[in-house]
Amino acid sequence: MQEQTKITKEKIFELYGDYILNSGAKPKNVYLFAKENQFEEIEFYHYFSGFEQIEREILNHLFIKSLELSHQVNSSEETTTKEKLLNVYYIFFENLTMNRSLVLSILGTHTIQNIKILRNLRETHRQFINTLDFKEWEIFEKAKQDIRTFNEKSRQEALWLHLVSALNFWKKDTSPDFEKTDIFIEKTIDTGFEFIENEPLRKVLDLGKFLWKEKFKTS
Repeated sequence: MQEQTKITKEKIFELYGDYILNSGAKPKNVYLFAKENQFEEIEFYHYFSGFEQIEREILNHLFIKSLELSHQVNSSEETTTKEKLLNVYYIFFENLTMNRSLVLSILGTHTIQNIKILRNLRETHRQFINTLDFKEWEIFEKAKQDIRTFNEKSRQEALWLHLVSALNFWKKDTSPDFEKTDIFIEKTIDTGFEFIENEPLRKVLDLGKFLWKEKFKTS
């Protein structure tokens, strides 16, 4: 009698990844997948409801592991917000590269922006962005709560779209060690932060704040 496989979340990731890479297709159903790997079907459902949920969680899992690995260097008070973001992204894309064949199989030929596979990753990314200390412009610091909330959501969405664009770039990157992806990430984040910290832009915002107050101030 064959020994039962000890099942954990990580073990299912491993078994599912091996199946996808070896067969080039998803398992037909959970029963056959469990039977082939010597564990009971019910054990699968302790962690996942189906194969699509595994695929959504694999990418999220890689991002969570990247956050954990970056914690030591990012915990320093001297580490800037931009550096924290870059540290996480570099580790994340290194993890993606270590699992490139599986990740490409999961992402397939879909347009990344439109697939459900990234749903869990998007939520974890949003939570991560909320931990970062962005320098707020005075117009937002003193704005009403609804305006500040709008600013936060806009930033979350902009940074999420940036990560999606980096994923798309990485999928198509043919450079050795995917070094062009690292350059893409660094250059685009640098450009974003330079835009935020741009002094002429601050002056434009100050003018906008003055005009706002003049137009809507109470008598």
